[in-house]
Amino acid sequence: MKKNKKQTAKKEEKNIKNTQQNHTNENQDMKKEPNEKDEKKISEIEKLQEELKEEKDKYLRLYADFENFRKRTAKEKLELFETAGENLMKELLPVLDDFERALNEIKKEGDDALFKGVELIYEKFKNTLKKSGLKDVEVKKGDAFDPETHEAIAQIPGDKKMKGKIVDVVEKGYSMGNKTIRFPKVVTGS
Repeated sequence: MKKNKKQTAKKEEKNIKNTQQNHTNENQDMKKEPNEKDEKKISEIEKLQEELKEEKDKYLRLYADFENFRKRTAKEKLELFETAGENLMKELLPVLDDFERALNEIKKEGDDALFKGVELIYEKFKNTLKKSGLKDVEVKKGDAFDPETHEAIAQIPGDKKMKGKIVDVVEKGYSMGNKTIRFPKVVTGS
């Protein structure tokens, strides 16, 4: 048994010496100046690394372009859904105005049964348009005139209190979502 231990110890010592010798040889190889083959390999590696960098850059740019395209189309779809019926609403607004004028004339005549019948149809029509997203733009006499939200069709001279204010609302304004599809037409004081 003692012989086996001695033999094992000698083998281990020999393995250690061989390992040290291998490391010494590797270090000497590293200290050698690079030959032509090594230089070509280094040059090729640098070239491949540069190509990889360029391809990564192209990929990132393409990915960013795609993300921008995806966001833009999603936004356009959302806007399209919000204002899908805008053209139809614009076509129906004169009909709504005619209903309001008809109600005013019927009221003047005093025919209550006719007035109630037309008013019922008007309310159904107006509620249907509201369900589709149509909203009134609130404007009252005496409000300050704002050229961004009102359309002035006339100015009339008046007292100093009404200067720059709305004297009369000629035609109601309407909006769909966040977009005004018809600005209220007003008469202002000067």
